Amino acid sequence: MINMQQLLANGGCWRRGSWKLPEVTGVVARVVGSVAHVSSVLALLTLFGAIGRNAGFLADRKPVYLEAKIGSYVVLDCPVDFPQDIPIPYVLHWNKENKPVFTLYDGLLNAYETFIGRVTMLNNDIVYGKASLNLTSIRESDNGWYECKVIFPNRVPNKRNNGTWFHISVLGGTLLRVPPINQTVLEGDPAFFHCVVQNQETMFVEWYKDGVSLMEYFDLSHRSTMGPDGSLTINPTQMSDLGFFTCEVRNAANDSQAASAYLNVQYKAKVVYAPKEVYLPFGESAVLDCHFRSNPPLKNLRWEKDGFLFDPYNVQGVFYNRNGSLQFDKVDDSHAGRYSCTPYNDLGTDGASPIITVIVQRPPYFTLKPKLVYVTKMGGTVEMHCDARDRDGYHTPDIMWVKKDGSLLPHGRYTIEGGNLTITDIVESDRGIYGCQATNEAATVTVDAEIMIENVSPRAPYNLTGNSTDTAITIRWAPGYIRQYLEYIIWYRLADAPEWRTLKVSNKHILEATITNLQPAREYEFMVLCQDNYGDGMFSKAFRYFTKPTEYEQPENGLQDALLQFSQIGSPRNFLVRKEQEHFLAQWEPPELGLDQLRFYILRWWVEPKHVLHGSRETSETQLILDDLDEDEMYTFQVFALSTTNYTSGSNEFEIYVYPYRRVKAMTIGGALILLFCLAIICTLLFLKRKRMRKLREAENVKI
Repeated sequence: MINMQQLLANGGCWRRGSWKLPEVTGVVARVVGSVAHVSSVLALLTLFGAIGRNAGFLADRKPVYLEAKIGSYVVLDCPVDFPQDIPIPYVLHWNKENKPVFTLYDGLLNAYETFIGRVTMLNNDIVYGKASLNLTSIRESDNGWYECKVIFPNRVPNKRNNGTWFHISVLGGTLLRVPPINQTVLEGDPAFFHCVVQNQETMFVEWYKDGVSLMEYFDLSHRSTMGPDGSLTINPTQMSDLGFFTCEVRNAANDSQAASAYLNVQYKAKVVYAPKEVYLPFGESAVLDCHFRSNPPLKNLRWEKDGFLFDPYNVQGVFYNRNGSLQFDKVDDSHAGRYSCTPYNDLGTDGASPIITVIVQRPPYFTLKPKLVYVTKMGGTVEMHCDARDRDGYHTPDIMWVKKDGSLLPHGRYTIEGGNLTITDIVESDRGIYGCQATNEAATVTVDAEIMIENVSPRAPYNLTGNSTDTAITIRWAPGYIRQYLEYIIWYRLADAPEWRTLKVSNKHILEATITNLQPAREYEFMVLCQDNYGDGMFSKAFRYFTKPTEYEQPENGLQDALLQFSQIGSPRNFLVRKEQEHFLAQWEPPELGLDQLRFYILRWWVEPKHVLHGSRETSETQLILDDLDEDEMYTFQVFALSTTNYTSGSNEFEIYVYPYRRVKAMTIGGALILLFCLAIICTLLFLKRKRMRKLREAENVKI
């Protein structure tokens, strides 16, 4: 008996020219032994695209079986077989059980019925075929067979052996029937998210935005309504609504299922902040910012000065920055005036900014500078003198002292009178570079002075960080002590080896070193030693870091494999981690180089100062919610972009301290309870005392 498996064994199709329809039906009838089965076989052949005036030819490929959960996505990889391997115009048809669902012609993708907004073409020719699709927000109705057909309209015959079959099995449909899909709306228009459950009577739906319950957003919750089937409507939308919306479905047995979609709220470019006055320093470089928000991205930004168009291209020494701000190479009096900026995007503009009055002011200058070096002994006293004036000679700018390594001035042992800094009872931690800063509305100028302590060696380097390849590790550190004639020596070894090796840093002003010729996928231990004219200082704390495993093998398949081997990707940009209500949020921007090669991101974080790996997560988004960080710990975060060729590139490192909120909260609540208890006791005692006094007065009255 001819069944589906026999059909699929022949490539999942019948070839036109090899079989004619009467021959096919006759053979099938003879094999089955009953003409009554012919109609069912015809239906089966129709399902596989053998019948139909627009049916194209498919290559001899086995069908692809895919599985996806509701709310997730699948990639339908369909290569295009061009005649003589020369790209020519083509029309792409995707059918689901002999019904059209997507078409692509002349670069325009059209989707039908329930697939609108859920399908995109993939443009990565190295990894996927030219006719490949990404189907998102999977729902129950997506279950079934899909056919990829390619037609060449400018060629006779217009069909080739290309395409294949896919079967999608939708899993996990016990609670959620139709998940939400990504939405793009204009600000002020309503947004609608599906969240259709299987049984409205026994299931409960709760919505979240960016991982936080929608009920905690006071304004948004008042603009949102939930339908009887669990779907969400936001009316009207605001630009702050942009983000991920998640519907979570629960039943009586506390089983849950969730699906997410992204709301993209677009609006005209608008100015969100404009200061009334901006001071620019005369004779120095300066920037005049236009604070705006724009979605879609900014397309143009127009500046006006004193009511006329201000075009930097026609003004010497003034330039546009990439964000539209004005960059003044050297400020002079002609740059003073009344400015306004107007941002534009594809939707237009919300209007010009309020007037920004630019005032050109002379930066301060020092009339008295401290000495370059102050040499003292332990327990001694140092007095450093500093004074400054504005360029007009009449006004005194604000003067303050700072320590250049970021530490605070010694508490209780320093005084500042005028611009003079005095430090008493000198200890070892007081040595280093100090800065006297003079500030007015236009600029801040700084002059440095160094405190040296006799017979004290330099402090150890600290805050070691690293990046690695398969055969090299780059170490960076912060100087424990700043001096012009410091030298650094790197001590390193395999983590399980007894012997150390050394590497002297050739450039005294560079605070990093690359150690090469290392073994792949091995852990190495490092220490940094600093030296000065007095001799060796202290070693830094030991720092361990892994080399990466070998990423590539020698290409064997010619030029394409060779190109794949050297496909790289840039680093994620502007990485940061911030606290948001009950969790931390890690955010970054995509790399500028090789974004089409991106596979996913890897976020890792370490506990400091031991630099022990605490966690690692993978995501395809540019943000990640972290809710499992331990309190009262210092963490170092770094995000890596992983390409399709397994090349990784790391972002900047970001340190954050997790404040012990729960402990402080518990102590606060405990203290409040103790205070209330004490107040209750005091009130009770006062009440008893007052009651007793009343009885005594009553007894005296009775005696009288």
